[in-house]
Amino acid sequence: MSPTVRQARLDDYDDIVAFATEVWADREDTVDYIPEVFESWVESDGPTQRTVVAEVGGTAAGLCQAVMLTDHEAWFQGIRVDPDHRGEGLGVAMVHDLFEWASDRGATVGRNMVFSWNDAGLGQSITTGFEPVTSFRWAHPSPRVTDSEADGDGLIVEADPAAAWSYWTGSEGRTTLSGLALDPGQTWALSELTRERLHRLAEEQAVFAVKGDGTRGMACRVRETVDPTADETLAEYAVGTWDDRDAARALFDAIRTDAAELGVDGTRVLIPETPRHVAQAASVRADLADWPDFVLAADLT
Repeated sequence: MSPTVRQARLDDYDDIVAFATEVWADREDTVDYIPEVFESWVESDGPTQRTVVAEVGGTAAGLCQAVMLTDHEAWFQGIRVDPDHRGEGLGVAMVHDLFEWASDRGATVGRNMVFSWNDAGLGQSITTGFEPVTSFRWAHPSPRVTDSEADGDGLIVEADPAAAWSYWTGSEGRTTLSGLALDPGQTWALSELTRERLHRLAEEQAVFAVKGDGTRGMACRVRETVDPTADETLAEYAVGTWDDRDAARALFDAIRTDAAELGVDGTRVLIPETPRHVAQAASVRADLADWPDFVLAADLT
């Protein structure tokens, strides 16, 4: 039976939750966020957001959402298919519906994120037209007031967006991440970090430049949020990248202090998935996620 792709409705909630809780049933350490956000997704759909389901025999058996992040970047998330209906083309039907929707609104690229351990999600993304572009790791330095200058490495961290932008443009981190960082308007989404956005974050959030014989690292805070799966407040940092271990220590100490002053429970910092960045973050005890996340993209032109 061919699926019918349509706009999601609030009365789809029970169907969605029923299969969403089974998608990752074999991973006891992973909680699907879909039950927490589905109703708000449906209620907030509009000109720049569309949430769809794939209906089979009168039952919602698939879910996907697309969001316009900028005038040319679309983000695809929450791609779920009932395990009982895998292999029936539900994912392809939903994503292609949203490709068309996003393209009609001016998007030239669509991206999504998949956990590196999610074989089914990775395979589904490739099947629906996405290709891998980059990977990143979450770092979680614990909030606490620190004094990075006490280490004697001669580095200081300043709120200097011009220096941070100059560093970012030529950094290994920017190349590795294909110019992407956490989007300021959409949790769990990545979009292009521009000079204008970085300067706006300096005004509205926080920007850090590690200095010492030139600029040797940068980061920017993008928002304070609540993790619905853990019920804790977080400070999220759109990206963090640096030259060496000393710069990593100075940068993460500044982030720890910033988060402590905000009074949040924890942090989430997006860092490039390179052996150097991951190893150096670990060496300064930034507390790393167990796995990287993959970002994939589709050409919508």
